[in-house]
Amino acid sequence: MLSRFLKAAALTTALVLAPFAAAHAQSTMKLASATINDVQHEWQKVFARELEARVGGAVKTEIYPASQLGAIPRLAEGVLLGTIEAFTTPTSFMTNVDPRFQAFDVPGLFKTPQDVQAAIHNPEYRQHLEEMFLDKGLRVIGAIYNSPTVVFTMKEVTTLAGLRGLKIRTFASPLQIKPMELVGATPLPLALTEVIPQLESGGLDGMLVGMPILTAFKYYDVGKNILDLRFAEIVSVTVVNDDWFQAQTDEVKAAIIEAGRAAETQVFPWGVENVEKTYKVWTDNGGKVNKLSPEEQAKMEADFAKLAADLLAQEPEVKAEYDRLLELVEKAKQ
Repeated sequence: MLSRFLKAAALTTALVLAPFAAAHAQSTMKLASATINDVQHEWQKVFARELEARVGGAVKTEIYPASQLGAIPRLAEGVLLGTIEAFTTPTSFMTNVDPRFQAFDVPGLFKTPQDVQAAIHNPEYRQHLEEMFLDKGLRVIGAIYNSPTVVFTMKEVTTLAGLRGLKIRTFASPLQIKPMELVGATPLPLALTEVIPQLESGGLDGMLVGMPILTAFKYYDVGKNILDLRFAEIVSVTVVNDDWFQAQTDEVKAAIIEAGRAAETQVFPWGVENVEKTYKVWTDNGGKVNKLSPEEQAKMEADFAKLAADLLAQEPEVKAEYDRLLELVEKAKQ
């Protein structure tokens, strides 16, 4: 009799405490990226500190840079499936998930880091950005200026004509693939982990990339040449699996959003300064930075703008998002 009473009491206690335990259980948040020691990695570290300051040990953050959890396609798949809670990446690598990510890649939309900041931090735009991809099961919890687009090449290239016939790794976005086709290069979308072996074997002649990646992964030991095209500014986002997000307490959900925004504010000047530093690191290690002539740069930008307009005309949803971003950029300059 006593044994049955004790078992019943224990069961009752467990049932009473179960909701309390669930509400206070620690949640794990894996933050993945393909890069390291760049603005994406820095955002993750600052975000983790900001989140801990708000909710203490309610969420355990684990940061996995440099493709530790897989190549870029696997990371995107992981956050969609929920096996990875969050993924930080240039928007270009999410265009297969939702074409509206292409809006951030349009050549000439963002000409400076401040253009990026003005758009993604606009109070009227912010909630829209965070919730834009909920129909895909993803929530944006961070958006940051990454870097300008340059072309790394194994041989020295000083003109657009020099890119003709070269096999160039691009991001997956059509708005990076098509510009390379326009100048006569052969674009090959590849995950970052595949690039160096392909460059060394001759399967690639170069890559479209943000400058900080080249120094973080010591590409100056592979090749020495940069063509500083700067036809677009790379924007990175952190997307989180929304099912996981919705499973958190209201306090944690609010803290994640607040921590993401706070991390952006802190990291923006770090990112701008880091881009400047990487150019010096590149040249200090024997690298060359080539620029087009002013006339060829202007022609390239005009040709890319026309190309983008033609592509956007075929994608009404992408164009609508681009128009919205462009309005914010222009408004900030008034």
